[in-house]
Amino acid sequence: MPPRLQGQLATNPLLPYISSSSTTTSSSLSNLPTQYSSQLISCSSRRTNRSFSSAPSSQTKHRNEMFAWLNTGGSRLKDHKPGRTNYLWPKTEAGLESMNRDLKSSHPFPLNKDYISQPILSEELRNEIHTRVVFKKQSIRSVSVDLGVDMRRVGAVVRLVTMEKRMKQQGKSLALPYARAVHEMVPTTPLYYDVSEHRQHPHESINDLPVHRLTDPQIFYPVSESRQFNRVDAGRVFSAAPALERREAAENATNPAEVISRITQNPSRIERVGKGENEQEVLQPADARIPHPHLIQYERLAQSRSTEPKKNREAYKQAIMQEETAEKERKRLAKERQEQQLTKVQPDSSRFEFRFKDVVVSKETTGPDGRGHKAPGRRYGVPSYERKKGQVKIPTQVQV
Repeated sequence: MPPRLQGQLATNPLLPYISSSSTTTSSSLSNLPTQYSSQLISCSSRRTNRSFSSAPSSQTKHRNEMFAWLNTGGSRLKDHKPGRTNYLWPKTEAGLESMNRDLKSSHPFPLNKDYISQPILSEELRNEIHTRVVFKKQSIRSVSVDLGVDMRRVGAVVRLVTMEKRMKQQGKSLALPYARAVHEMVPTTPLYYDVSEHRQHPHESINDLPVHRLTDPQIFYPVSESRQFNRVDAGRVFSAAPALERREAAENATNPAEVISRITQNPSRIERVGKGENEQEVLQPADARIPHPHLIQYERLAQSRSTEPKKNREAYKQAIMQEETAEKERKRLAKERQEQQLTKVQPDSSRFEFRFKDVVVSKETTGPDGRGHKAPGRRYGVPSYERKKGQVKIPTQVQV
């Protein structure tokens, strides 16, 4: 650090001419010498002529075109017409906006064909879903297939409509004007009274294949040309499971419908590979992992027996009934198993009931970190992050 200069004062030749009292600018300038007054006057004149912004004050070309469009063609979009979407209109070859546009177009921006506006359910379709599930006691799977709505959305609609009806009974107000405005400005899926219309114009895809984490890596698996390598074999390769025997593989190939029903009706009997924490189920073929695996068998029957559509529909309904019966039986057995593990004790003259459950606290149940879900090890001796900031506590998926 350089040494500080001692004994030097800052000097200014204008200090004798600056008065501490409140004087006018003209009187202070008159006391200055001619050379300083001329310099200050020229500097002040330059400051007054200088603009405060470096950008030009005039509007740009694009801004003028925007306001010109808002006053001419864009004025039609200020107020929407009931029953149609309020989207931009495509232009013709001459540059004029086309009046004969498709009212059901799902492209809000004509120049961006990749952006698609997804439709929402109409009020009639929402009420029909609630009526079929709650009052007619139809399964969520059958309602999803008949109306072309995903099973998760069917469950959400049933809960939402039930809550709306409860709010009406309690005398609470609903945002009905807002809902009507939204339904008028966005595309909606109407209710078709013919089931075939819903299948031809579904609301969304109901049979999308979920991406499994085992299918993320790319595996090079050499196979001989004489071997039949299908989806079952590919799932076993992704799961690092040994290949099936030729006899079992041939039986599965001859009757794929039985293989799918065996997997969907008994998911607890799926083969597992690995040890300890790395134990996992063998990746099943795509035919069994989609939400509606019975539709594949229905299409196979429709192609093989195209002249017997009535028998094909009966076989499909029978497969759905078997699936629902197996699911109800599976839930009943799980509930009975849970009740057998509980010991209920209710003291005399008490309104409380104590429930005890025997657990095995070991390394296999609690895990090496003490957070295993098979024992209460994560509750004792391990801090809980339940009240920690940033933890997601709302449900992220819907189980149907």
